[in-house]
Amino acid sequence: MRREVVAIASGSGKAHEAAVQLGIPTAYNSYEKLLADPNIDAVYIPLPNSMHVEWTIKAAEHKKHVLCEKPAALCEADVRRMIEACKENNVIFMEAFMYQFHPQHQRVKEILASGEIGDVKLMSSSFSFYLHDRETNIRMDAKLGGGSLFDVGCYCVHSIRNLLSTEPIELYVQANCHERYQIDMSASGWMRMKNGVHALFDCSFEMFPGNEYDIIGTKGKIEVPRAYRPDLHEGKGVIVIRTDDGEIKEEVISADQYVLEIEHFSDCIIRGRQPLYSENGIIQNARVIDACRISIETGKVIMLNHREKGGFS
Repeated sequence: MRREVVAIASGSGKAHEAAVQLGIPTAYNSYEKLLADPNIDAVYIPLPNSMHVEWTIKAAEHKKHVLCEKPAALCEADVRRMIEACKENNVIFMEAFMYQFHPQHQRVKEILASGEIGDVKLMSSSFSFYLHDRETNIRMDAKLGGGSLFDVGCYCVHSIRNLLSTEPIELYVQANCHERYQIDMSASGWMRMKNGVHALFDCSFEMFPGNEYDIIGTKGKIEVPRAYRPDLHEGKGVIVIRTDDGEIKEEVISADQYVLEIEHFSDCIIRGRQPLYSENGIIQNARVIDACRISIETGKVIMLNHREKGGFS
C-alpha cells in the first residue's frame, strides 16, 4: 500500500491554491466532500481545537482513519466520544503529539533506566513563545479552544507523563488570563506523580521562546533544550547529562519527528495495529488538562483518580 497525500480540503475557499502550492492532486472547498472521496483512507485534522470532536466523528463515520492535532479535544468527555466513534467504525485514532517520535526522548528513557542520574526527584518542562498577531490568531479565541495551556502546555503535561511513565495524583495550576479574550496567556503548575516525583511546568504566549525539559535525580541531571521543536534546528535534538562526579556529556540526535509520526500512523493502518500512544493515554492526558483548567478556575489543589492504566508503551 502506498503512502501519498491525495487531497486537501478547506472551509476558507483556499483549498485549490494550497493544492497547487503543495502539489496535491485534488482540492475540495468542503470537508464533507473530502470525507466522501472513496480514494481517501485516512485524514489529518489540523482544525481549531473546538472543531476536533465534530470532524473526527464524521471522519470515523465515513470509515476514515484519523490523525488529529493535539489536544484531541477540550475535555475528557469529548475525547471519549471521539475514541468510541472510531472504535464503532473500526478505524484508528491517533493524537498528533509529534515531538514524542523524535528519538532523543527514547534515549532519555534509556539514560533514566540505566540509573546514571540516580533516582529521579524532579522534572520541569517549559514551552513558550511570544504571540504577535493577537488580533487575528485563533489561539486567542476562547470559543475555538484558545489559550496557552491547550496550545503548548499540553506538550508539557504529555512529556511529563511520557518520560516519567506515571500519572499525576495531585496538581495546582495558576494562570495569567487576558481580560479581553478570556484565555490564559501564561500558565504554570505543580504536579505530584504516583511514584513520588514532583513535576513543574510553564507555558506562555507572552514570553521569550523556549521548549525544554530537565530531569533531576539524586546523582545527576538530564537537560533537553530542544524538546518539542528540534525541527527549528534541522531536526537536531540535544541531550546534556550532568553527573555528580563533575562530568558533562552532550549527545546530538537528528531526525524528522513529523516524518516519523506519519510513518508510524501509516504503519498502524497498514498493519492493523494500535498506535504507540494508546487510547488510554489520550484519555489520561485530557483528564490531567481538565484538572489543570479546574485548578486555574477555582484556585484549588486538584486530586486526580486515574481509573485506567497509563497510555505509554
